Amino acid sequence: MDGPPGNDFCSICHGNFHIPHQANCSHWYCGNCILQVWDHGSALQPCKCPLCRRQITLLVPSQDSSQQVHDPGASEILKRIEGYNRFFGSQSTGLSQRVQDLPFLLRRLFRELMDPQRSLPFVIKARVYLALISTAIYVLSPVDIIPEALFGILGLLDDVIIALIFFLHVGTLYRAILVRRYGGSST
Repeated sequence: MDGPPGNDFCSICHGNFHIPHQANCSHWYCGNCILQVWDHGSALQPCKCPLCRRQITLLVPSQDSSQQVHDPGASEILKRIEGYNRFFGSQSTGLSQRVQDLPFLLRRLFRELMDPQRSLPFVIKARVYLALISTAIYVLSPVDIIPEALFGILGLLDDVIIALIFFLHVGTLYRAILVRRYGGSST
C-alpha cells in the first residue's frame, strides 16, 4: 500500500487526505495537518502522533504525494517534511522506539523487496538477504550458545535474541534509506 486506505480520512482535519504521509507509527496524516501539530509544540522535539501518542520521527510520503513536487503548495509542504525528517529521522532513538518502529519498517521493506518497480540498492538487498540467511542458519542449527536440549524453553532465548538482532539491524538499515530518501540532502 503506497497510500492511505481508500475509505480512511485524516484524523486531524477529518477530511480526505491532501499530500498524505505515513508516520513511523503507521498512521496516515495530511502533510500540512501533521506539520501544524508539530508547529503547535516544541520546534526542537518531534511531534507526537495524535492517535497513539508515540513520537513521530519519520514521515514517509505516499507515492502520489512524492509526485506533486511541481505544485507550489505541495512543494512547500514536502520541503518542510524533508527538513523534519532530516532533523528528527537521523537522531538516535532508544531501543524501545526501535522495536516499536519495526512493524512499520519491516512491512515497507518487504513490499519494496517484493516489488520489481521499486529500487533498493543491490548492496542493501544483499545485506538484508545475507543477514536473513545467517539468522536462519543459526536458529535452525543444532549448535547454540544456550542449547535447547539442556535448558529446554530457556534454550530458545538465544534464538530469540539473534532474531531480534536481525530485525533491529534490518530495520535500522532500512530506516537510514528512508531518511536519506525523504530527508533530502543536508546541503
